[in-house]
Amino acid sequence: MRRGTIPGSTGTIREMRLLGDPALHAPCTEVTAFDAELARLVEDMFATMYAAGGVGLAANQIGVGLRVLVYDCPDDEDRRHLGHLVNPRPVHIGGVTVTGQEGCLSLPGVDAGTRRYDETVVEGFDVRGEPVTVTGTGFFARCLQHECDHLEGRVFTERLRGLRRVRALRAVRRAPWAR
Repeated sequence: MRRGTIPGSTGTIREMRLLGDPALHAPCTEVTAFDAELARLVEDMFATMYAAGGVGLAANQIGVGLRVLVYDCPDDEDRRHLGHLVNPRPVHIGGVTVTGQEGCLSLPGVDAGTRRYDETVVEGFDVRGEPVTVTGTGFFARCLQHECDHLEGRVFTERLRGLRRVRALRAVRRAPWAR
């Protein structure tokens, strides 16, 4: 990913970490300082996510091992959900399980049908340290679960089984960025 800025944004586009990078496979640590540096990180994460065409991004995807995620994601009714969470903690993941196509900015060009629950409630904080609760359904619930997995050091391919996993890992091996 190129480094630069998005017009109208105060964020800087940061380099995306790709599958295999140790930053993606280690659990992130809690944020303890709700300061200007954290606010700058969130702005950079939004700029990076938008530049890459994503709907969510976890801090470790840009090499920062802190529990921070951003999102600009629709739900199944096409309602837009825009925000960020610091130190997110899922408090409810349930409902029915749905297998839907899932991709990842850290695995460009690779996607697979992935089982996720269609309801998610996550508690955390905003950049000022104020408590926040985010409720997601459908595609937005999938996004929240995906980004929370990242903060635990997991990528979506670890949720795949059988032929879906074989095909996704084959696509990873063939991807130009994996060489």
